[in-house]
Amino acid sequence: MTASDAHRAIDAVWRIESAKLIAGLTRMTGDVGTAEDLAQDALVAALERWPESGVPDNPGAWLMATAKHRAIDLFRRGKLLERKHVELGHELRAGEESPERALDAALDDHVGDDLLRLIFTTCHPVLSTEARVALTLRLLGGLTTDEIARAFLVPEATIAQRIVRAKRTLREARVPFEVPPAGAELAARLSSVLDVLYLIFNEGYSATAGDEWVRPPLCEDALRLGRILAELAPADPEVHGLVALMEIQASRLKARVGPGGEPILLLDQDRARWDQLLVRRGLAALEQAEQLAGALGPYALQAAIAACHARARTPEETDWTRITALYDALAQLTRSPVVELNRAVAYAMAFGPAAGLEIVDALTSEPALQSYHLLPSVRADFLAKLGRFDEARGELERAASLTRNSRERTLLLERAAACGRGSPYRPKES
Repeated sequence: MTASDAHRAIDAVWRIESAKLIAGLTRMTGDVGTAEDLAQDALVAALERWPESGVPDNPGAWLMATAKHRAIDLFRRGKLLERKHVELGHELRAGEESPERALDAALDDHVGDDLLRLIFTTCHPVLSTEARVALTLRLLGGLTTDEIARAFLVPEATIAQRIVRAKRTLREARVPFEVPPAGAELAARLSSVLDVLYLIFNEGYSATAGDEWVRPPLCEDALRLGRILAELAPADPEVHGLVALMEIQASRLKARVGPGGEPILLLDQDRARWDQLLVRRGLAALEQAEQLAGALGPYALQAAIAACHARARTPEETDWTRITALYDALAQLTRSPVVELNRAVAYAMAFGPAAGLEIVDALTSEPALQSYHLLPSVRADFLAKLGRFDEARGELERAASLTRNSRERTLLLERAAACGRGSPYRPKES
């Protein structure tokens, strides 16, 4: 195995295993900052050893064992003991258990769900909403600060500062590693948890950077945690709304990529490849949200939009008029420029590209969208449908320069080349 092959393999393993690793280490140490440091130490060890020894059969277990040994070293030096919860500290000082036995017991305790505990810990009210979301994406989503910044449409330095301050605040406040009991505290923290799950799922559904168009493990983690949340808060319509949205969107994952990993957009997908079990689960969750809610919230509205696509056997059967009405309602609730961009797409499909272009042109001066590649990409689509191919090509080339995802860049440049030939883009037959 070459060094570059090993590094690619390590990166893939880290994306899959890092959240579980950090969650288990947080339960063990009681501090998310220490847990991440230990996980990073294990990653460095993998970078040093795996290029020569090869990737282990169970890389996650290797990383955990390595991190655990580092934690034991810290215990022996007395550094980690100062950060442990008071209860465990008393036990260790009393000599009831050796550090090794205490760590083994912590790692073997599988009661509850560590990832869920971690997400509620990082979404504690002691943090600002922005800090909660950024920290949880970092720890549970395995995203870099750059990827999180792109998800938030803010500078990378801002996200880095939020993460550092959030970990320090959690440590100083001695926030417990637990899921809060049902009641007011649980309800107060649900909103931030839902925001985090939504962003993690979206990163898996449409990766902001890298060589892959989709990252299914992120979608799977977000969906699994969402299902657990629905059991914890069965009377909350937005929990069911988010689960419905993720179930329906996840049903398309296999159809979103071609044989070579190339992106396949919604209207070009083979709908026979959509997972009908996930569609049914999503529609059932949406029905539950509708029964609980007097008026649908943002996640339930997005799920209702996704359901319009799921119910259409062909693109031509899509009820775009209903989708525009749902987007109108969503725009009233969120006042989000990204939602407004999506609303433009729906209007173009329902009432023609000129209607969509009018909405998009009003967004070109929106500060939050200045480096958002989908703005020129969507505008190019409308321009091409109006026969303005030269303008469309320029917009697509600009979009390609803005995206950090190599698969998406290739698609955008192919569309630009088609416009250069004076014709609309036609996807390759798979």
